[in-house]
Amino acid sequence: MNALGGQTVLVIGGSAGIGLETARLARAEGAEVIITGRNADRLEQAAEEVGAARAEAFDATDFERLDEFFGDLPAIDHVLVTAGSPYYGPLADFDFERANRNTDQHLWLPVRVAKHAVDKVRPGGTLLFMSGTGARRTYPGLFLASAMTAALPALVKGLALEIAPVRVNLIAAGFVDTPLSAQLLGDQLDNRRQQLRDTLPIRRVVGPADVAALAVHLMANTALTGATYDIDGGQQLL
Repeated sequence: MNALGGQTVLVIGGSAGIGLETARLARAEGAEVIITGRNADRLEQAAEEVGAARAEAFDATDFERLDEFFGDLPAIDHVLVTAGSPYYGPLADFDFERANRNTDQHLWLPVRVAKHAVDKVRPGGTLLFMSGTGARRTYPGLFLASAMTAALPALVKGLALEIAPVRVNLIAAGFVDTPLSAQLLGDQLDNRRQQLRDTLPIRRVVGPADVAALAVHLMANTALTGATYDIDGGQQLL
């Protein structure tokens, strides 16, 4: 039996990387999928690849547009939010505009989605948000990322009680080999990949398909809520 047969999965940030792989796997497991993303051309291509029932291009942190999107949305079963990228910067060079956008992406966007989920997500469905494991260790320039990393597990626990029986969980990833990682690392990407292959206990790099498999499991297993699930290949052990 397909794990998500007859269900509908919304992926906010579904045009590439983890979001796209999750949409693809959810579709393979029998779900209808709806995807959003900022880049219209890339989103159109992704929608064709996965056979999405619907695709809409907009910036998820345009909250007025997000509200309109949810207002027109039929009942769904699961939501994965992957939109956003981290902001790193030392205090001396701190960019408050970028920091505010980061806070919108990683704090206020989950809250907005949760508020809409009360009316749109069927009981027993789930909200899945993304975080990371790297900023659990504090280094210069990571103070905002560390604050977001610490805040999200608490947020998820609270929301799981607020909107029950809709379930709320958090995926905390280490390095994942995605287009975003390539953008952040530039010409250091291959070195980072090799370093991880040499040092991680799993002896390979974590990819989007690994995270997608976890996301679909969290959607399908209705006993799971209010928790954070790490997926980093053992990176935290080093």
